[in-house]
Amino acid sequence: MASPRMLRRCLLAAVSAALIGSAAVGPERAQAGAPTAATVSTFSDTFDGPAGSAVDSSKWTLETGDNVNNHEREYYTSGTNNAALDGQGHLVITARKENPAGYQCWYGSCQYTSARLNTAGKFNAQYGHVEARMKIPRGQGMWPAFWMLGTPVDWPDSGEIDVMENVGFEPSTVHGTIHGPGYSGSGGIGAAYTLPNGQAFADAFHTFAVDWSPGSITWSVDGTVYERRTPADLGGKTWVFDNKPFFLILNLAVGGYWPGDPDASTQFPQQLVVDSVSVTTSNSAAGVPIRGLAGKCVDVAGANSANGTPVQLYDCNGTAAQQWTVGSDGTIRALGKCLDVTDNGTADGSTVQLWDCTGGPNQKWTVTGADDIVNPQANKCLDVTGNNSANGTRLQIWTCTGGANQKWTVG
Repeated sequence: MASPRMLRRCLLAAVSAALIGSAAVGPERAQAGAPTAATVSTFSDTFDGPAGSAVDSSKWTLETGDNVNNHEREYYTSGTNNAALDGQGHLVITARKENPAGYQCWYGSCQYTSARLNTAGKFNAQYGHVEARMKIPRGQGMWPAFWMLGTPVDWPDSGEIDVMENVGFEPSTVHGTIHGPGYSGSGGIGAAYTLPNGQAFADAFHTFAVDWSPGSITWSVDGTVYERRTPADLGGKTWVFDNKPFFLILNLAVGGYWPGDPDASTQFPQQLVVDSVSVTTSNSAAGVPIRGLAGKCVDVAGANSANGTPVQLYDCNGTAAQQWTVGSDGTIRALGKCLDVTDNGTADGSTVQLWDCTGGPNQKWTVTGADDIVNPQANKCLDVTGNNSANGTRLQIWTCTGGANQKWTVG
């Protein structure tokens, strides 16, 4: 489902000139759903600090102003009135029904205040596992979001990745969407994820993530994958999510075209409580085993580096035939060659083999936070044939089922 909303980045004019900076910060807090590869933390904030203190200014900038393009009702403020640490390892973004400073919005005197933070000029990501663990607010007119913009900002041509958006009239549902040239605003390409049994996202913390690699973006909630997008989904329009950095944004909007305005049922203040934000990559995973069903390893049969050698499941033995490198280019390599889907196949049951690295889409893979290894071209998972854990069982691609024969630990 596409987000029926207009341009969201109007507040960024003051910082768009500073979008080329990048910073590595802090150790990663272990999170459920984080990738199991030998990860490197490129960004992490666990929001530790005294209650009432401001966010780390070396990582985040507080934007200020209103947003006429979406007809949002809030005024984003600086300081700690609307964004502060709670002393318990959380950032709390608070939307209030107030206007203590006489702020002026597009519709006149502002009715609400809130906060919007970004990492522009401080941290940019290019590929990796991007996640936030949050508890969202509830109520008609509330619009929390965790998202990313491409640099330099020239929306929509520079691209937008919405990791998570929720609108208050859908308490059990979140959305993941991409926007770019010809598929922006209400034409964004995305999907929704709904909690089972009428649960509401506001009742507990949840982890919202994307796994972003060349030619592929995969969305998950609490480690459950619900959407994957590749250039094939764009109907010939331009994929703008490769070869450029994006920065992170957290905000809590009030009102707007999509959520509608608050009404008499909406209680204030409302809070978006953020436990952690992290970006990790597996680009440094070099010469490591990939373990799967029954604890066995992805193995090149006979340690034979010839083109066409089958890739199979086998007892882990530490040999070079089981030492794999997960590359930033989306390849998975052993013995100097690439993990390859035979004959460029996309059908269920297409086998995998070792082959000279060609850069083709049948040699591109995404390791997700749900422990899947996905070929984006086929939108299918690396799979142990027949769920058979015997040594020598051939590996293939198959529609992703979440089964144990499709779960892999890298490293």
